[in-house]
Amino acid sequence: MILLVLWLPTRQQLIVGPLALLAPLVLTLWRGATVKTLGLDWRGFVRSVWILPAAVGLAMAGVAAARSLGSYHPLYQAKFGHFGGYLLWTLYQQFLLQGYFMPRLSRVLTRGAEVAITSLLFAVAHLPNLWLALATLIWGAISCLLFRRYRNLWALGLAQGLLGLCFAACVPDALHHHLRVGLGYLRYQEARSQP
Repeated sequence: MILLVLWLPTRQQLIVGPLALLAPLVLTLWRGATVKTLGLDWRGFVRSVWILPAAVGLAMAGVAAARSLGSYHPLYQAKFGHFGGYLLWTLYQQFLLQGYFMPRLSRVLTRGAEVAITSLLFAVAHLPNLWLALATLIWGAISCLLFRRYRNLWALGLAQGLLGLCFAACVPDALHHHLRVGLGYLRYQEARSQP
């Protein structure tokens, strides 16, 4: 259902999108998920807090490399609320990966295979944006492994948000189209090619 929403026109996305995003949350809570099993407790955050400085260091290295290559560009004129919304979105994406898809896949797949399939699903959701799909395939695998060890969504969601913003600023916009996916990616490409 989430993949379908990504390929709908904007008006239909605004109608169907909230249902597609709420359904996994409702199903997960209905099955008895707790703050701890979802990875939202603070005990796991303390153990995984090292992920945030590591993401900052990686982002700084990415910015330095992009500046030396001439591909760094400031993010489009966005207000702080846009960045806050993006961070909430990355936290929810981590919930979808770690709290919804991976537990279900771990019931039917061997250990390790659920990480691979969950990561692949995450990448497929970012098509046809090939650069973003590749980045999310790698990050999906890393975040699944980190979640398996630390059981915390806070650090992973914040790290993903930081790395996503870094990706947006360091990779030329012509390659990632403002991080758009699905129909939005194609429409962005069409709008850019019109005179």
